[in-house]
Amino acid sequence: MTKVMRRIITIDEDKCDGCGICAEACHEGAIRIIGGKAKLVSETYCDGLGDCIGECPVGAITFEEREADPYDEEAVKKHMAAKAAAGPLPCGCPGSMARDLRKKEPEPCAASQASPAPAALKSALANWPVQIRLVPETAPYLRKADLVIAADCTPFAFADFHRTFLAGENTVCLIGCPKLDDAQAYVEKLTRLISYNEISSVTVVRMEVPCCGGMTRILEAACGAAEHNVSLKIVTIGVGGEITDRETIRFSVKK
Repeated sequence: MTKVMRRIITIDEDKCDGCGICAEACHEGAIRIIGGKAKLVSETYCDGLGDCIGECPVGAITFEEREADPYDEEAVKKHMAAKAAAGPLPCGCPGSMARDLRKKEPEPCAASQASPAPAALKSALANWPVQIRLVPETAPYLRKADLVIAADCTPFAFADFHRTFLAGENTVCLIGCPKLDDAQAYVEKLTRLISYNEISSVTVVRMEVPCCGGMTRILEAACGAAEHNVSLKIVTIGVGGEITDRETIRFSVKK
């Protein structure tokens, strides 16, 4: 492959603390955490736009002009598809691996039918991870999913959260905090996620407190910007644990 003179990132390993934020910010999967340090895994994956630079909290990533392999968009698509189907997220933590938790319930045996025991509450969660920042945008379980985006206080305030919001066969749940997290980063990521995966519907579950209104605005902005027709259901939970309001907004792609 003929090298070209172009702008590309360089990583100062002495400054890098291995936090993995840059790897999550890189939409091309050009960065991985290897041996506790961020590494550029392939020059062909780096588009030189530098989404990772603004996310690095220690200033370990900069641009340089040098001879490098040209950016290869087709190689990036194959790389991202393989990464979504296979393994852990760029942060390197095995506990962040994308997992589909849906499974068939075993048939009850005759003994259990004869003397039924009180039914235990069961989780209806169908996916892992659930934090918006951690979920891969191309995770297979997101394809045409019914997406539930919950402010992370809501499952604690609303006791029947699982049975009310996660019971659907195609439901995927993500959580975040509109006050403490980066709202604009959420808008941008959810816009891409909704468009790429052709999300069937979005339900945002928020608390009634004013600061939680940011979650509604995040989803309104993401649904409005997504190149996909989608309905947005807004459910508000009171601090006393009751549903206080419901609303539906439909977004259509402008032609």
